[in-house]
Amino acid sequence: MIVEAVMTTPVISVEPSATVAEAAKLMLADRISGLPVTTRDGTLVGMISEGDLLRRGELGTERKRSSWLEFLVGPGTLADEYVRTHGRKVEQVMSADPVTTRRDAPLEEVVTAMSRHRIKRLPVLESGKVVGIVARSDVLRALARTLATDLPNAVADDQIQEAVLAELDKQKWGSKFIRVHVENGVVTLTGAIFDDREGEAAKVVAENVPGVKAVIDQIAWIEPFSGMVVLPEEVGTHQQGSEDD
Repeated sequence: MIVEAVMTTPVISVEPSATVAEAAKLMLADRISGLPVTTRDGTLVGMISEGDLLRRGELGTERKRSSWLEFLVGPGTLADEYVRTHGRKVEQVMSADPVTTRRDAPLEEVVTAMSRHRIKRLPVLESGKVVGIVARSDVLRALARTLATDLPNAVADDQIQEAVLAELDKQKWGSKFIRVHVENGVVTLTGAIFDDREGEAAKVVAENVPGVKAVIDQIAWIEPFSGMVVLPEEVGTHQQGSEDD
């Protein structure tokens, strides 16, 4: 999936000369936690988010340090922090040089960037102009749409079995000792594993195969140090969604 398939457009933005109060009111009114900061022609110059407004002199939430830490930090840094906590214009408190993406970027790149930089949204640029924005909420909406797709038509048991085995075979953790049996769409997992976490992962593999109605766990866990065999305390059946839900 690419960014263009999930991004939000048109984009609500704010100009650098706007006041912090205007930006805050805009975020509250539109229920968004961050805004691209753009010039009138749409050129991106920064981002302003709730995080940029948490430490404010008006609220008494600005960072407080001991006198010796202030000495170590230096006057330049202290002056910069004062501007960010007391500045009245967006350009004084915004985050410059924000992380951006493009229309055709894989969604994986965006999610990786969000995790690495601990950010919630990326502006989508085209020729330096903002054409969209992709936020965590957009990724969640894409996931919800994917999970909400209609249940597939009946799938043959042998096709389900092949799909489960193929996915297990692709995984580095996939145990070669797991056996798969399918009858009327119900997958039964048997065999043995040496790490109990592999059992839960194997169930997830089966649950994600189209046509699977339920998963029964009958996998034995062999404790690798003692060789003790632990059998499932009770047969676990993981029902998929049905018309009665």
